[in-house]
Amino acid sequence: MSAKEALEQQVKDQADMVRKLKAAKESKERIAEEVSKLLDLKAQLVAEDGTVAPTNVNQKFTLKTAKGTRDYSPEQMALRLSVLNKIVAVFKKHGAVTIDTPVFELKEVLTGKYGEDSKLIYDLKDQGGEILSLRYDLTVPFARYLAMNKISNIKRYHIAKVYRRDNPSMSRGRYREFYQCDFDIAGAFDPMIPDAECIKIVAEILDSLNVASYVVKVNHRLLLDGMFEACGVPLDSFRSICSAVDKLDKASWQDVKKEMVEEKGLSEAAADQIGEYVKLNGGKELVEKLLSDDKLSKNKSALEGLEAIKLLLGYCEIFHISDKVSFDLSLARGLDYYTGVIYEAVLLGDASKGEEVSVGSVAGGGRYDNLVGMFDVKNKQVPCVGVSLGVERLFAVLEQKIHAANRKVRTTEVDAYVCTAQKNLVEERLKLCNQLWEDDFKVEYSYKKNPKLLAQLQYCEENSIPFAIILGESEIKNGVVKLRNVLSREETEVKRSALADELRRRLGELNLNGTVPA
Repeated sequence: MSAKEALEQQVKDQADMVRKLKAAKESKERIAEEVSKLLDLKAQLVAEDGTVAPTNVNQKFTLKTAKGTRDYSPEQMALRLSVLNKIVAVFKKHGAVTIDTPVFELKEVLTGKYGEDSKLIYDLKDQGGEILSLRYDLTVPFARYLAMNKISNIKRYHIAKVYRRDNPSMSRGRYREFYQCDFDIAGAFDPMIPDAECIKIVAEILDSLNVASYVVKVNHRLLLDGMFEACGVPLDSFRSICSAVDKLDKASWQDVKKEMVEEKGLSEAAADQIGEYVKLNGGKELVEKLLSDDKLSKNKSALEGLEAIKLLLGYCEIFHISDKVSFDLSLARGLDYYTGVIYEAVLLGDASKGEEVSVGSVAGGGRYDNLVGMFDVKNKQVPCVGVSLGVERLFAVLEQKIHAANRKVRTTEVDAYVCTAQKNLVEERLKLCNQLWEDDFKVEYSYKKNPKLLAQLQYCEENSIPFAIILGESEIKNGVVKLRNVLSREETEVKRSALADELRRRLGELNLNGTVPA
C-alpha cells in the first residue's frame, strides 16, 4: 500500500469514527476533538497529492477554532471568573502582588529550561531581527523579569495564558492555549518555610472551590538524584531518567522501565532498583524508613533531600494539611530548572460512583534556586519557590459537577429588571433605572418602547434575575412599585422612597452563589 493509499484509509477510518460518535450523541468536546483530527488528516492528504485547493468565495470552508483551543460561552466565562476570583482572593490573603509579562519572549530566554518538553514550545516566524517564541509557562518569564529588574525579594502572583504544542485532549482539559495561575516567593529564607506555605495555598484554593477530594504529592530533587546515584544511574543520565519517571502518572511502570532501558540505555538492574523505590509513598514514617535504608543512608544527596522532606512535613502539620499531603517517590516533575522540593496536587475521583481513582494533576511546582542566575551576567542567584495551578482542568471538573447537580451558572449579576405593565411608559422606566443605577444596583430593562409584561417576566426567569420591579399607571400615580420575587412569583407593593432599602434587604437574604436550579 502506498503512503497516499494509507492516508486515504486513515481519513476513511477517522470519518467513520466521527459518524459513530455523532450517532452515539457523545459530548461536543469529544466530537470536536475527533473532527479536528479528521481535518488534519485531510490536510495531509492534500499535501501528499501535491494539489492546492483553489481559494474563492464559493469554496466549502469549515469554520472552527484552531486545534487545541476553544471558545467560551457566557455560562463558561461566568464560571471561570468566579473560580479566578476565588484563587486571587487566596493569593492576596498571603500578601502577594501581581505583575504581567509579554505573551512572547526571545527564544533564547526559553531555550534549555524545559528539558525534553522544549520541543513543545511554539516558535514564531521571524518578523525581522528577533527570533521569538510564545511563552511555555509563567515561571521562566518571571525569572527573566527578576534578573532584568535586579529584584531579589518579591511575593507575586500572575494569571495569564500560556502555549504548548502538545497533543490536546479537550475532554480531559488539556489544551494548546490555556490559563495558568502562578504564585511564587523569591528571596533567601530559611529552609522549607515558604515551600510549606505554597502547599498550604494549594490546599486553601482547592478547599475553597470544593472540587473533590485531592492529595498533594511531595518529593525532593536531591532525593531523586541520590536515589538515581545509589541505583547506578550515570550522572549524565539523571535528567533523562527523571523525565521518564515523571511519566508514571500517565503510564505503567513496565512502559516507563521499557523507555529507560531500550530508549535511554539504562541497565535493567538499575531500572529494577529504581522501580522498588518509586512504588513507595506515605508520610513521616516513610522518611524515617528511608533514612535507615542501606543504599540511601550512604548517599549525601539523598540524606539531604530526606531531611528537607522531614522538615516540610513538620510545617505541613502546623498548617493542618498533613492529611492532604503524601510523600511520593514516583513524583519527578521533568522540568530541568527544579533544584529542591517538588509537589503536585492530584484530584481523586469517587470510587463509589465509578469515577477514576485519579482525575489528574491540577497544580504543580517546586523550588528553583538557579533559574534567575541563568539570566544574570554575574550569575547572581535569587532563590525561588512557587506553584502553578492548571485551571482548565479545574474548570472541566466544576462544569461536570454543576451539570450533574442539575444547576446552571448565572451569566450576569443583575439584581433587578424594571418592567412596565402598560404602553407609553418608557420614560418612567428609564427614570427608575437611572435612580437604581445611581443607588449602585445592577439593573436591566427592555429596549422596546412597549414590551409585553409577560415577555419581560420570562426574560427574568430565563436569565435568573432574582427580582422584577413592575411599574404601571396606578403605581406611578400612588408613588409605589410592585416588587416581584421571580422564583416564588410573590409580589409586594413598596413605596418608591423605600425601594432602595427594601431591595438591598431582600438581596442580602438571598444566597446568590453563582449557580441556580437549571
